[in-house]
Amino acid sequence: MTGMTAALRRWLARLTTAAGLLVVLVALLVAPAGPASAHAVLVSSSPASSAVVPDAPSEVVLTFSESVRKVPGKIRVIAPDGSRADRGEPSFEGSVVAIPVDPGGDRGTYLVSYRVISADSHPVSGAFTYSVGAPSTPPVDTGDDSRADPVVANGIKVAKFVGYAGLLLLVGPVLVLAALWPRRLSRRGPARVAWAGLGLVALSTLATLWLQVPYTNGGGVTDVTGTGFSTVLGSAFGAAHLVRLGLLAAAVFLLRPLLAGPVGRTDQLILGILGGAALLTWPLSGHPAASPAPAVSVVVDAVHLGSMAVWLGGLVMLVGFLLRRADERELTAILPIWSRWAALAVSALLLAGIVQALIEVATPAALVDTTYGRLLLGKIGLFALVIAVAAYSRALVRRRTAAGRPTPMRRAVLAELAITAVILGLTASLVQTTPARTAATDTAGTGAGYFSTTLTSSLGSVQVEVDPAKRGNNTVHFYAYTPENRPQPVVEWRATAALPSAGIEPIEVPLLPLTDNHATGEINLPASGEWQLRVTVRTSDIDQATVTATVPVR
Repeated sequence: MTGMTAALRRWLARLTTAAGLLVVLVALLVAPAGPASAHAVLVSSSPASSAVVPDAPSEVVLTFSESVRKVPGKIRVIAPDGSRADRGEPSFEGSVVAIPVDPGGDRGTYLVSYRVISADSHPVSGAFTYSVGAPSTPPVDTGDDSRADPVVANGIKVAKFVGYAGLLLLVGPVLVLAALWPRRLSRRGPARVAWAGLGLVALSTLATLWLQVPYTNGGGVTDVTGTGFSTVLGSAFGAAHLVRLGLLAAAVFLLRPLLAGPVGRTDQLILGILGGAALLTWPLSGHPAASPAPAVSVVVDAVHLGSMAVWLGGLVMLVGFLLRRADERELTAILPIWSRWAALAVSALLLAGIVQALIEVATPAALVDTTYGRLLLGKIGLFALVIAVAAYSRALVRRRTAAGRPTPMRRAVLAELAITAVILGLTASLVQTTPARTAATDTAGTGAGYFSTTLTSSLGSVQVEVDPAKRGNNTVHFYAYTPENRPQPVVEWRATAALPSAGIEPIEVPLLPLTDNHATGEINLPASGEWQLRVTVRTSDIDQATVTATVPVR
C-alpha cells in the first residue's frame, strides 16, 4: 500500500508539473507578437493641436513616437455641442492611430482625448483641441475619467515589491538547502520561508494582473471588468505573468522533496531551469522588453534579478538560521563558500546594473534631469553603502572570526538586509517610472522638467502638474478627487500664478475643462523662482475650496 501511495504521489507530481508547463505553453502561444517600444508620446496629429481647419476632416490621425495598443472605449472626439463626433472603432497600425469622425460636423472647437498602452504596459493619455471654421467654447468630455486611481498606481509598486521579497525568500532557502545546509539541522524553518516566498510571488503576480486592468483603463481597484481582464491577459504583459504562474505551479512538486531532504542533481537541474525561465518573466513584462536592445536588456535584467535573489536570499538564511543554529565547525566550512557565492552574485549584479543603466539612461545628463535617473542615482548610492558592509562581512570570514564570534557577522548581515530593503523599494518604483532614455528625449525636445504635487482641501484633494516648470510657456493640469480618492466633478475651475519675490502680481491661468474632474491650461512664466500657483475648485453653488502650490521654476 505504501508503495502504491508513493507511486500515486509521483504520478500526481508529474501531472501537476505537466499542467503548469501546459499553462506556460498556452500563454506563450496566445502572447501577441509586436515591435518593441516604450512610453510612447504623441509627436503629431492631423488636424494639429489648436489648428483651425476650413472643413471638417473625415478622420483624426494621431502619430506616436512608438507603437501603441488600444484601450477599449478610451479614444473620443467630442463635437462643439458635447456629442460624440467619432464614428466606429479607431484603427491601430504601429505608431499611427486613425479615428473616423463625422465629416459633416458642426463648425466650432472639437476635443480629442486618448488613452493608449505602450509596449512596456504603461498607459499614455492626453487631450488636445482643433477647430473647424472658427474657434468656439471648447466642449467637455463627460466620459469616464481615464486616469487610474492613485491607489492603483501605488498598489502596483507595492505588489512588485512583494514579488521581489518573495523571490529572495524562495531562492535563498532553496539554494542553501541544496548545497550548504548541515545534515543534522532540521529543514522545517527554511522550508516554511521558501513556501512563504513562493506564496508571495504568486500573490504578487495575481495582484499585479488584477491592478493592471484599472491601471490600463482608468478607475479604482474594484473597477475590473471581464473585457478589461481579457485584454490584459491577451497582452504580452499578461502572457508573461501567466507563464510565471505556470512555472510556479510546475515547481511546487519539485520543491517539496528538496525542502524535505537532499535530492539528486537531475531534480536540481530541472528546478534550476524552471527558476531561470521564471526569472525571464519579470523583464519580459516591463521596460527591458521594450528597450532599444530588447534581447540584451531581458537577459541582463534577469541576471540582475537572479543575482539579487541569490545574494539577499542567502543573507536571510545566514541571519535567520545558519549563524544561530550551526556550530563553529559547520560555519567554518559554510562561510567561505557563501562568501565566494556572494562575491560572484554582487559582481554579476554590478555588471548587469551597469549594462542596464547604459541602455535605459542613454546620456549622463539624463541621470540628473529625469526622475528615473535620480532614482537610479539613489539606488547606486545605497548599493555602494551595502557593498562596504558586505566587504566588512567578507573580511570577518577571511580572518576566520565569523565562525567563532557570529554576533558581528549577524549585525553586518542585518545592516545589509536593511539597506537592500530600501533598494528593493527604489527598484519597485523604477520599474513604474518612465525610462530616462525616453524622458530625456522628451526633455531634449521641449526643454522640459516636471512638477507634480497633490494638495488636500476641505472637499478632497487636487493633483497639480506643471510641465516643464521652466521659464517660458508651461502646461498645467489639475485633477480633483473626493476624500475617497474618486473623481470629483467640478463646476468651475479658477487658477492664478504669482511670483511675489520678483513683484509679479497674480496672473490668471485660462483653463480648459477636459473631463468632469480634469482641467488644463497654458501660461507663460517669465522669470525663475518660487511661483505661487493658487487653484480654486467649485463643486456646487456653495461648495468651493482653494489650495496653493509652490512651484520651483528654473
